[in-house]
Amino acid sequence: MAFPADRPRRLRRTPALRRLVAETRLHPADFILPVFVREDLTEPAPIRSMPGVVQHTEESLLDAAGEAAALGLGGIMLFGIPSQRDEQGTAGLDPDGILNRSIRAVKQHVSDSLPVMSDLCLDEFTDHGHCGVLDPQGEVDNDQTLQLYAQMGVVQADSGADVVAPSGMMDGQVAVIRDALDAAGHQSVPILAYSAKYASAFYGPFREAVDSQLQGDRRQYQMDAGNRTEALKEAQLDLAEGADMVMVKPASAYLDILSDVADISDVPVSAYQVSGEYAMIESAAANGWVDRRAVVLETLTAIRRAGATNVLTYYAAEAARWLQEK
Repeated sequence: MAFPADRPRRLRRTPALRRLVAETRLHPADFILPVFVREDLTEPAPIRSMPGVVQHTEESLLDAAGEAAALGLGGIMLFGIPSQRDEQGTAGLDPDGILNRSIRAVKQHVSDSLPVMSDLCLDEFTDHGHCGVLDPQGEVDNDQTLQLYAQMGVVQADSGADVVAPSGMMDGQVAVIRDALDAAGHQSVPILAYSAKYASAFYGPFREAVDSQLQGDRRQYQMDAGNRTEALKEAQLDLAEGADMVMVKPASAYLDILSDVADISDVPVSAYQVSGEYAMIESAAANGWVDRRAVVLETLTAIRRAGATNVLTYYAAEAARWLQEK
């Protein structure tokens, strides 16, 4: 059937009709809020390259978590920033370190009303800024790093994390962490694997957010932007190793990858709308070039439409409030 009998505009005529036939909808439970908590802060510290986002104190973190729970968000992802770093990232293994004690505090504060997720990586804790320990040649030692990841996973689960999220892109990380969790009695703690994490220029503002010590780049272990088939291999490996959820990062510039992964995955698929994506929207909106609210909701809709079950986004709380207004 063709025009004039076929008129797709009929179903776009009113807001109510458009709502009736919408193929993708947003809900607060679709959003996971990434948050940064910094040791020894006395008041929240604004992140210059991410207007509206802060490094939290341990006290203000609880306020953010409480709000996230009240808004019905899908989860909160914690990133810890220690006051002291070393080559091994030992602050990340310390049960009383900033990340693990923050997990305990947030879990106690929100109980089961909000899934508490923890970033499982060494980059915030090492004095060289890499996601693992270095060998004598200065390269990241994959297998030595896995042993530390196993310890981190157990400590985070012991601290109360509902979900652990290995983000370091080490080969075999999901299997090693799964084995360690199970051996420690944490068979019920799921793993959200950063499966297709690209070596992206969109991470720039995040480096400020976590006070990264990185010199150079992470291209030896994060994926090359031009590769598509490789993302499927990475996701399939993580699924075979027991990942309960998988992730694509960044989101907006990798919607093809997100769609591909969603097509082959039999578990939920997350996407991370990263710091650079956030910063670009904020910059354009501040200059009056775009409608901020409309662009935020459009980009989140696009990420969901491409196949994301949920989205890690710094707009999580604000977008949830907008949706409740509607």
